[in-house]
Amino acid sequence: MKILFLHSNFPAQFRHLATALARDPKNKVLFGTKRAEGQIQGVQKILYSPSRAVNPATHHYLQNLESAVLEGQAVYRMTDQMKKMGVIPDIVFGHSGWGSTLFIKDAFPKTKLLCYFEWFYHAHGTDADFDPAEPLSLDDEARIRIKNSAILIDLYSCDKGLSPTRWQHQQFPPQLGTKITVRHDGIDTDIFRPNPGAKLVLPNLNLDLSDVPEIITYVARGMEPYRGFPQFMETIAILQKRRPHLHAVVVGENRVAYGRNLPGGKTYKEFMLEKLPLDLSRIHFTGLLPYNQYLQVLQASSVHLYLTRPFVLSWSMLEAMSTGCLIVGSDTAPVRELIQDGVNGLLVDFFDPEKIAARVEVALDNPADMAPLRVKARETIVANYDLNTLLPQHLNWMLG
Repeated sequence: MKILFLHSNFPAQFRHLATALARDPKNKVLFGTKRAEGQIQGVQKILYSPSRAVNPATHHYLQNLESAVLEGQAVYRMTDQMKKMGVIPDIVFGHSGWGSTLFIKDAFPKTKLLCYFEWFYHAHGTDADFDPAEPLSLDDEARIRIKNSAILIDLYSCDKGLSPTRWQHQQFPPQLGTKITVRHDGIDTDIFRPNPGAKLVLPNLNLDLSDVPEIITYVARGMEPYRGFPQFMETIAILQKRRPHLHAVVVGENRVAYGRNLPGGKTYKEFMLEKLPLDLSRIHFTGLLPYNQYLQVLQASSVHLYLTRPFVLSWSMLEAMSTGCLIVGSDTAPVRELIQDGVNGLLVDFFDPEKIAARVEVALDNPADMAPLRVKARETIVANYDLNTLLPQHLNWMLG
């Protein structure tokens, strides 16, 4: 069996699938990507690169589509080289929306095309108009509709698709969503597991919180409104005034992964540090961390704060739950799919740092009462999102 994975950021959602398939000597596993870094044993990486950047003169409704077409064109040219080498995959599995899968049915008409459908965009009712402080313009509404163009082509072209949560699947048009199976990628619960009494010591960052009694953790790809970073920072400012021994640890990059940048080039981290009276000796920005250090952060967490707009659910929340973290999460649809307030976590108003801080304090002041929530959080992941259970299901779905 010849399998080609496509994702611009190797290996992303396909790490476990590619690794498992590559273990079978009967399979030839290839991975088309723009990312040169990283390897998986037995997986042949093929790099592609768009021929140019999006033309700034392109109509702004169409810039996302042009970017997708350029990426699809680069993959199409990559497949031409594959065909010249006699490599025709039996299965192509790619992430939809960025363009890599757009022309696969033209390149390989008889090949089964599988697409990973993470999100379908709506101007109203989900992420885009969630914050009343950021009203949408007419241009925003039109641009968001056109942003689905590449995804709709993939929905038409693919043989079948996959979406990781029910909430995310619900965003797709019902008449096309029938092609999509709901199944999460899976969390490695053998790695992400509790370690009672764990201490957080990261020597390479000169960070030693081994004697700190209260550690609030926050994890996201970037520091931005989509993941409630401003509200998180305001919450920490409140808590620092009330709790002199509390420290916060922020894992992620100082960038915007989703949504809009601030005008003038300032980052949200810079903006919030200027705005708030914070004790900088008690808030620690680690940047991205390797898995062993990231795991230490979760295992040492007193409270893990996860805030998100109604958008794609972060793997980090599930990894934190699997580690037995006490989650204080936003009362938004993607979080409610997994967390029941007072059962396996605590839910809070995304927009209210005072109420968030109050809920965090309740959690910190009542560790014995919160212990069952930690246990239930892990049980939720083990029962429904365990990689050991889901990986064989994914493989059967792919190869079936």
